[in-house]
Amino acid sequence: MTRKQVDVAIAGGGPFGLTLAIELGRRGVSVALYDAKASTAFNPQANATQARTMEYYRRLGFADEIRSLGLPTDYPTDIAYFTRYGAHELTRFRLPASGQAKDMVNRNDGSWSAAEAPHRVSQKFVEPVLRHHAEAAGDTDIRFGWRLTGFDQADGHVSCRFESVSGDADEEVDARYLIGADGARSFVRRALGISYAGEYGKQRHFFGGQMYAVYLRCPDFYMRTGKQPAWMNWVFNPQRRAFMAAVDGRGEFAFHTQLKDNEREDSMTDADARRLFHETCGIELDCDILDHMGWTAGHSLVADRFGEGRVWFGGDAAHLFTPAGGLGYNTAVEDAVNLGWKLAAILKGQASPDLLHSYEQERRPVALRNTAYACGFADSVGNFIPHDHIEDDSALGEKERHRAGAYLNDHARREFNIPGITFGTRYDGSPVLPRPDGVVPEDRANVYQPSGLPGGRPPHWWFDDGSSLYDQFGFDWTLLEFSPPNPAGKTLADAATRRGLEIKSIQIDAPQLRELYGADLVLIRPDQMIGWRGDACPNADEVWDLLLGSAG
Repeated sequence: MTRKQVDVAIAGGGPFGLTLAIELGRRGVSVALYDAKASTAFNPQANATQARTMEYYRRLGFADEIRSLGLPTDYPTDIAYFTRYGAHELTRFRLPASGQAKDMVNRNDGSWSAAEAPHRVSQKFVEPVLRHHAEAAGDTDIRFGWRLTGFDQADGHVSCRFESVSGDADEEVDARYLIGADGARSFVRRALGISYAGEYGKQRHFFGGQMYAVYLRCPDFYMRTGKQPAWMNWVFNPQRRAFMAAVDGRGEFAFHTQLKDNEREDSMTDADARRLFHETCGIELDCDILDHMGWTAGHSLVADRFGEGRVWFGGDAAHLFTPAGGLGYNTAVEDAVNLGWKLAAILKGQASPDLLHSYEQERRPVALRNTAYACGFADSVGNFIPHDHIEDDSALGEKERHRAGAYLNDHARREFNIPGITFGTRYDGSPVLPRPDGVVPEDRANVYQPSGLPGGRPPHWWFDDGSSLYDQFGFDWTLLEFSPPNPAGKTLADAATRRGLEIKSIQIDAPQLRELYGADLVLIRPDQMIGWRGDACPNADEVWDLLLGSAG
């Protein structure tokens, strides 16, 4: 058995674990990440990268790299509903192709004012990018084909035991912290005796219970069905319901349907997987089955706690979603960004170890919020039941198709146009933030109201030269100064420097932006959330003690 020492050991190499490794490695923290898979994901898994996640990728410098992957720039990202793929189209909620999405955000008004637009890209394309940047982030050791087998906390460190999946090697790692990024069946969470709470496998007519995923290639799909391309293709009929995401825009799809009582996932063959797909098409189509597997829909689960002592966890280990709204992967990335700067500040002696508790206190309410939204979307589509005659070529059939189309179009607007969920995360009540000094915006899924209140996303702004305010933020702390040189600004910055913090001061002459932020001085945290604002600062050390977990 070999031994090594690192600051942080990470068990799991999905989006949460890899993003955390990047955040830590770029801050000079030594990291060892182990994942039991042979490599990054082969199956498509998550298919939507929300705009806030893209803003974080922009902050890390690889948003354009992500945007070059997935659907081509001219591929429609519509949400389309059919009785069967080769039969009646019920409705289509039109959304811009990725090449047009930039125009949507390049303005300073409306709910979608942002540094980045959302992007329809499969997790199988995102993970290799994250892995590459994690490996290049600094003192990071990224290993696939290894699993965590045990750990013990004692004397200010965690002794972790890993073994190769092949069984021919073992390694013991002494880490100052262990982070579980090991998914829904998290070994780390279960070893701590922490349970999920919420709904497990909630039954619905669709999107509840045993589902089956088929990863397939069908290049002639749109030509044979006679339909316009769409990012998400839904089937709505009494016999077989399904949804299918375009993966690469060139014929690869991620198809999902709900199994019937007489269908067993453990006996499914390639021919069975092909049959499931053909039942939703209504016509015979040639397709190659790349992979297929079962999964369970209807989860809305959040862990009771997110860790203890020197062992914490996030991503699917902390919260498990039914994938309505595409919130699980994006929530996981936000977990990593929140946790990363806090761990680094503690390890560098810049912050109290108590700062780590704010990770759970900030992120758990968000997980409860987001799983509730996803559950609501799944209820909305899954409990809407197709009429027995919806496929009939009759007046009744036409009437039922019209009724279903109207309902499903309204549903799509509510599920797939969600700037309020995307940008509206708030950390009110956090022990490392001041109490709101104004009216907190109402949390609404489909409307986002920018606010300068601490605890939320900084209002975005495009300058006349086409640059983004977010591009001026530092990687760590940022001080925005909206007035002529203010002595309080220098006092805040000097106090930060004495504590060893990296802080970037930005002078901005923009009255409209000052009005949005509501103060002359605003501190932006390393996770690009507002930490503090004010026109004066009587005691800078009190501000930093609060923000770094040392107050009280």
